[in-house]
Amino acid sequence: MSDIDGLQQRLTAAMDRIATGLGGLDAAGADETAALQAALEDERVANAQLTERVRKLSDAQAAATAEAEAAADAARARVEELDLELQRLRKANDQLRTSNAALRAANEEGVGEPHLINTSMMAELEGLRAARAADVAEASSIIGALAPLLDQLDAPEEEDADA
Repeated sequence: MSDIDGLQQRLTAAMDRIATGLGGLDAAGADETAALQAALEDERVANAQLTERVRKLSDAQAAATAEAEAAADAARARVEELDLELQRLRKANDQLRTSNAALRAANEEGVGEPHLINTSMMAELEGLRAARAADVAEASSIIGALAPLLDQLDAPEEEDADA
């Protein structure tokens, strides 16, 4: 019987040691679980912040894209209008030159009046001046469209120089 009592005491002691070990594991596990829960919550907050930043960047990019498209559409409209005006002006100048050639031919045959020829020449000169002005306007329009692009190309070089 003393063997049974001895074995019972040994079993009880072993069970106490196991319970103490499990209690320590539970305490360590609880601490580790709490740390993991806190890390998980931190990651969730960071993820939410990054998601918000991505959304803001997407919105800003969409706005910038819309603005660029609007500017491009406006520039296209200006170029189309300028092209239409240039075509009309060139057509008028061609007709004026044809008319002047006919007046000169009539003058050579002796049926033309010098005053009409002078008036025609003045009109032709004015047409040429208008054509030149249209060409200058066209060049200005092209320069105006290219200037922002050139500024964008120069901006990174200035940032590199500052760094």
